Amino acid sequence: MTAIAHVLKRPLLSNHFSRFWLSTAMARGSIVDTSPPVHRELKDKLDRSLFHKTIQVLAVKVPPAKAGTILKAEAMRGTIIDFPKMKSVLPTQDGERLVLLRFGEEDHIPDKARYFLASQAGPLQPHSIELGYDYWTADDILGAILPEELLKGAPSGFATVGHVAHLNLNEEYLPYKYLIGEVVLDKNRNIRTVVNKLNSIHSQFRYFQMELLAGEPDYVVEHSESDCRFTFDFSKVYWNSRLHTEHARLVSSFTREDVVADVFAGVGPFALPAARKGCAVLANDLNPESYKYLDINIQNNKVSTLVRSSCEDGKDFIRSSVIRVLDQPFPPPRNIISKTQQLRAKKLAREEGKLEQGPANEFAASTTDLSGCQRQRITQYVMNLPDSAITFLGAFRGLLSAANAGGRDLSGVYDADSSMPTVHCYCFAREPEPEKAEINIRERVEEQLGGPLEAEVSLFHVRSVAPNKEMYCISFRLPRTIAFAS
Repeated sequence: MTAIAHVLKRPLLSNHFSRFWLSTAMARGSIVDTSPPVHRELKDKLDRSLFHKTIQVLAVKVPPAKAGTILKAEAMRGTIIDFPKMKSVLPTQDGERLVLLRFGEEDHIPDKARYFLASQAGPLQPHSIELGYDYWTADDILGAILPEELLKGAPSGFATVGHVAHLNLNEEYLPYKYLIGEVVLDKNRNIRTVVNKLNSIHSQFRYFQMELLAGEPDYVVEHSESDCRFTFDFSKVYWNSRLHTEHARLVSSFTREDVVADVFAGVGPFALPAARKGCAVLANDLNPESYKYLDINIQNNKVSTLVRSSCEDGKDFIRSSVIRVLDQPFPPPRNIISKTQQLRAKKLAREEGKLEQGPANEFAASTTDLSGCQRQRITQYVMNLPDSAITFLGAFRGLLSAANAGGRDLSGVYDADSSMPTVHCYCFAREPEPEKAEINIRERVEEQLGGPLEAEVSLFHVRSVAPNKEMYCISFRLPRTIAFAS
């Protein structure tokens, strides 16, 4: 079972990255205490029936026509009840209206408001309001459950992928993980599954291990990014919701003439948007589950003519990629015509009698236009495996040599420095200073390539992963001396 949703980074419980806990009474500035009952004895099982409270407020009974006057009066500003999920005016059995105040005792009502009410309404009367578990926010409930010493440093948020919310709980919160999971599930209606990422990562395929905290054990999600739809099993493939801007940044640098070789393609966050742009793509991933969903996503996004998938070791893929494209070139790039242009062209064709009416007739011939030559030269390599991608760079040494090309001379295809492919290699650096990080990364890259980088080298800081752990993308033109090395 799947659900379509955008990947979101949310506060653990309410508005974007708000404080984790917030005292309801303090936040709402009222004398009436609407905070939930405190039950710090809870640990493994959430008992929702414990969260019930009756609060007493004052009210005035007025005719229906008078209620609006009281609500709008300047003298009543800050006096009418304005709590979330509560109505400030209630009907009575005799057809009158009860206007609820935010105070439980008359002495707490400002003098200005009391004088106004005395002139406009009858006597004040008590009114009971019943609050239950559904009334309070997740912040409120968890603030009443967790030990006081854990409130200050509580987790600040969770990310969602489709219907799955995934948390990264610190060790001190693990004894309360199931309580936290249940509350997150209860208070976020679009969430069906809540998981906690564990510290362990699959040694070969690099996806996070996770444990179910609450909800359904359903990890197959659908997620939309860059006008593409992705389906995947979140528990078996690598997906990082924080990288969507990086995916877009790199793809924006491609042109539709490019042939992109995505060495660690995953389920296609680089490959599919590139293909939608018009690029030809070789997409590879060693993880059979990633490969499975990559194929599904290729079909669902209707880019099967532009994306060829494989499930191989990264080094083997790099070594064979050049010959694959040479022996089976991609068709020339298509001139993408917008939907508006398509509709105009279709209308014109019908007016000229060149297109018959009827649902069976497709208007494909003029929606896209082939131009240029067959694409048989790889222009971009994407290597998004920051933990170890640099160690795969040795596969580029001798990539274009006759020995690797089955005895063929590729100097006519890759005939100039400008025709050499650009490599985009993601990596981590422990150096906090950008200048030192650049020196460190360049040294590691050159060591693996077996030679120095030349022109067109750039380094882009992607994000801070942890203290003293930065993610970078180094982009460089593959030197001819390395690519043609014997």
